[in-house]
Amino acid sequence: MVLTRDEIKDLMLKANEVRRWVIELTYHAKSGHPGGSLSAADILTALYFKILRVDPKNPRWEDRDRFVLSKGHAAPAYYAVLAMKGFFPKEELYTLRKVNSRLQGHPSLITPGVDMATGSLGQGLSAAIGMALAARIDKKDYKVFVMLGDGECHEGNVWEGAMFASHHKLDNLVAIVDRNMIQLDGFTEEIVALESFSDKWRSFGWWVQSINGHDFNEIVRALKYAIEYKGRPSVIIARTIKGKGISYMENNPAYHGKPPQNEEEYRKAIEELEEERKRIMEM
Repeated sequence: MVLTRDEIKDLMLKANEVRRWVIELTYHAKSGHPGGSLSAADILTALYFKILRVDPKNPRWEDRDRFVLSKGHAAPAYYAVLAMKGFFPKEELYTLRKVNSRLQGHPSLITPGVDMATGSLGQGLSAAIGMALAARIDKKDYKVFVMLGDGECHEGNVWEGAMFASHHKLDNLVAIVDRNMIQLDGFTEEIVALESFSDKWRSFGWWVQSINGHDFNEIVRALKYAIEYKGRPSVIIARTIKGKGISYMENNPAYHGKPPQNEEEYRKAIEELEEERKRIMEM
């Protein structure tokens, strides 16, 4: 499947808006995790605007596809996509991390559109596996998608879940790993090397695709292939850039959990995103 030029342009503009919200929200909240939110923005945009079968007017629709953001610290991007999709008003985004807000620092079931409360890393895959098993038992045809961080894949729970899903041949389950090479403490390969990452997943019995996580043709094609694949669960290793779109945040571990530190950083980020938006408009 190849997207048309107009489809790609539309997705790029939406992802640009998601990134702008990430900067706006983390700066005004004075907390949050911009780095991993920015790296995941394109994947989340493709999922919600091209792939997932969901109904914003009926968030608990029984036959909807499920999505679990296992790397729950990327909530700013997740909330932005949900608001843009129509699950709640965009104005509510400004309540991020405020007392009594429906938009807490990590996803919660009080938020319309959220299928699983996450934040304790390593557990989202297991929750998604439970949903996929439930679909099989209930004879439902919905798909379950889960996004993990690569730093999260240092944790044993992930690999226990991977073995279990493969053993039960859960071909209605699609995992996406945001492979931005950075976690809280630094670069993943310097902390505990994950490579050869694709081979690890294959050895656990998964069908593996490796893609550029910022190329919409590759993202959408891989997701559609994963949906159609039968006989075992699928994982998409999406190579991304931590802090994507903001020059001083890109590949910088310091911005894993640190928003723009002052008005100068904030304005620089917004200006860079505005320049990117103009380039997309001229395509």
